[in-house]
Amino acid sequence: MNPSIEDPTVENRAPGTLSRIVDVDALRAVALLFILIVNIAYFASGYSFQLIPDPTHDSWSDHSVRFLVEMFLAMKAYLLFSFLFGYSFTLQLDSAARRGVDFAPRFRRRLAGLFVLGILHAVLLFQGDILTTYALLGLVLLAMRRVSVGTALRTAVLVTCGIGFVLALAATAGTQLVTDPATALAAGQRSTEALQGGLGSVIAEHVRQLPAMFGALLVQGPLALSAFLFGYAAGRRRLLTNVAGNRQLLRRVQQVGYPVGLAGGVIFASGGGTANLTGLTAGVLTAPLLAAAYAASLLQFFQTDRGRRVVAVLAPAGRMSLSNYLGQSLLCVLVFTGVGLGLAGTVAPLGVVLIAVAIYGVQVALSAVWMARFRYGPMEWLLRAWTEQRWPRLRAGDPA
Repeated sequence: MNPSIEDPTVENRAPGTLSRIVDVDALRAVALLFILIVNIAYFASGYSFQLIPDPTHDSWSDHSVRFLVEMFLAMKAYLLFSFLFGYSFTLQLDSAARRGVDFAPRFRRRLAGLFVLGILHAVLLFQGDILTTYALLGLVLLAMRRVSVGTALRTAVLVTCGIGFVLALAATAGTQLVTDPATALAAGQRSTEALQGGLGSVIAEHVRQLPAMFGALLVQGPLALSAFLFGYAAGRRRLLTNVAGNRQLLRRVQQVGYPVGLAGGVIFASGGGTANLTGLTAGVLTAPLLAAAYAASLLQFFQTDRGRRVVAVLAPAGRMSLSNYLGQSLLCVLVFTGVGLGLAGTVAPLGVVLIAVAIYGVQVALSAVWMARFRYGPMEWLLRAWTEQRWPRLRAGDPA
């Protein structure tokens, strides 16, 4: 799912599906960790936005950590979020139908609220925001809400292959994304110094980088839409709420997704991630398979005794994923920029990953405390209030 457009309230769940919906919450929570590990590098150093590694951290271990993150998580993390966005969309459609509510106007209001949050997020906290993209692509998903599962799947495959084809042509033509490494290094140094400054310096840097991020969305946006449509198809087939009945399909996803996805991940990481068009092409074509294999493995694990305990711990974080997504950015700003500790450019990649894990651990713990008392996360509550044009009850014991 996106971070987070669904309101997974108990009273809107069909009888007998509560535990399975909680599995989806837990899957969303895992996606939160994946996306944080990828995104935190952009807070930790200004070089990341220039598509080059920070030269301050040039050891074998530094390169190894970057390689592993790119191989296993980069381009995969946001696709898992996007898949869950599409899946959640079908749950919202069904909920609206059961309650006799006109879905389209409510969903458009929700997308408008998400877009505004995304703009504020991009300017104040993280210029790599995904919420604005989700809000715009959500309009496309809304327009396609009556298409068949087959049409959704064919469209998703065609969009993914189309982006891969265009990138492959560009790679064949010798197009370079980093045309002047010396200029990129100088820009990375300026960006890092800006992040080490105060609030005004950080915001100015975010605004300055926005055009480059819009360019990146030319690839990220269509891939997110494809993942939306895969999620939509899975939702229509109730794939995630009947794991036992779909175990054979999930195993096939693993059998194909892991070898092909990991091979593509190696090519992607070996080429320098998104800085190399050949590697990027491989990533575009194989990342969806690896993300799907991750989801299939997690869903099957969640059915085990140990998995049920993990679900109980993670699900609250997934239920308030919008709050946690924005909270991750706020905490990263406080750790790495001059607004807080000012550690930008000083922490090696392994330390950056460990900080991400620590932030995530704090969020999981706080989410459990919050969701024990309240029906929604704070940002989910605000978004729901805007969507419904009323103040919904927040405390868990209060009627809706």
